[in-house]
Amino acid sequence: MKLNLRQFYHACNPSKTLVVGNPEERRYYIDFSSVRGGKIIEELSRTIARLSPNEPTCQLFTGHIGCGKSTELLRLKTILEENGFYVVYFESSEDLEMADVDLTDILLAIAHQVSENLKNQSIYTHSDYFQNLFTELAHIFPNSLEYMDSLDFDLVMGQITAQSKESPKLRNQLRQYLEPRTSGILNSINTEIIHPATTQLKQQGKKGLVVIVDNLDRVDNKPVASGRSQPEYLFVDRGEQLRKLNCHLVYTIPLSLIFSGSSEFLKNRLGGGVAPKVLPMVPVHLRSGAECKKGLSLLRQTILARAFPDLNAGAQFNLITEVVDRPETLDRLCRVSGGHIRNLLGLIYRCLQSEDPPFPRHLIEMVISERAAELSLAMQPGDWELLREVSQTKQVRGESNYQRLLRSMSVFEYRVGNEGRWFDVNPMLFYLINDS
Repeated sequence: MKLNLRQFYHACNPSKTLVVGNPEERRYYIDFSSVRGGKIIEELSRTIARLSPNEPTCQLFTGHIGCGKSTELLRLKTILEENGFYVVYFESSEDLEMADVDLTDILLAIAHQVSENLKNQSIYTHSDYFQNLFTELAHIFPNSLEYMDSLDFDLVMGQITAQSKESPKLRNQLRQYLEPRTSGILNSINTEIIHPATTQLKQQGKKGLVVIVDNLDRVDNKPVASGRSQPEYLFVDRGEQLRKLNCHLVYTIPLSLIFSGSSEFLKNRLGGGVAPKVLPMVPVHLRSGAECKKGLSLLRQTILARAFPDLNAGAQFNLITEVVDRPETLDRLCRVSGGHIRNLLGLIYRCLQSEDPPFPRHLIEMVISERAAELSLAMQPGDWELLREVSQTKQVRGESNYQRLLRSMSVFEYRVGNEGRWFDVNPMLFYLINDS
């Protein structure tokens, strides 16, 4: 069987999220739960569908950007829909300016997405509170906001979120007006949007409403006026308000919060006493340094499934030389990715941009070298010594320098079975440590 180059190119695009609910894309999905510390998505689903189907829940999900969270959340959406729930999934980065986010921005984005998605069920929302709010805003910002006199709730709400995202000045003006009205906004979303929607959904045979807010882990780590970081302000200081929406909620949050001094407050205020679920990397080696054969095999299969999606794993492996010159070359790519899925796909994508498969070893090494050089540019004085320490101890402390190394993907987290939780240096930087 010959490799379909165009299909392989699109399947390896690192910027594309795998939609498991789509039968075509489901062929590319690999289940890593056996080497990621457990069935995390099944735990999120069970909490909603089995333990608390009639009570609002708020669960937190985190991990490195690019490790596969969005793919897993879309799988969660599919599982919950199969269990009879109506699920609104959206990428918050589409509605919000991630460098500058406030609580009311998130609440309006949720209200907009829920209202717009419910139209698919022929459920149309109306809020007297928001209608009055829109009328007042039309008078306050007559030259900044269009369509404010429209009766279409979604049109107005969508326009507000879109224009405030694009205009820092308008965003700040709206916040000054909306912030004192946070309680009223929350109450209106619950009583005029979520409650009637849930009632109608149940009349249609649905078990309830679930809202999955993805990409909030991308919120910028900059300090805000209080001196706190933006993530701490949003998810800790305002966490109790974020969890007050009367439906099932799943929020992605920045990984750095797990290592901050506010982690316990985060767990109690936003997580309801439950720690966030962390999606770790796929291990290419164990804590002892020994090779993780299962992890390496699954990473290898990640690429081969994209090359030959209609074949079983054995048949795919037999065609490995259609992708690389020899099996060891693909294993080299998998090891150096550190089990970071987007990194692995990105390396293959770079190779595809250079030449057609099968890729020779010298091309793989060139691409790895280029990527390592890019990562090293972000390193600051003292970072190399911190990386040596992580490499030796397999631990990360809660200090800001370590948090920065996690955010920059210089350090990865792993969890495998009885080995528990440990950290290690991104393999693409590892061989540079001793040269620095």
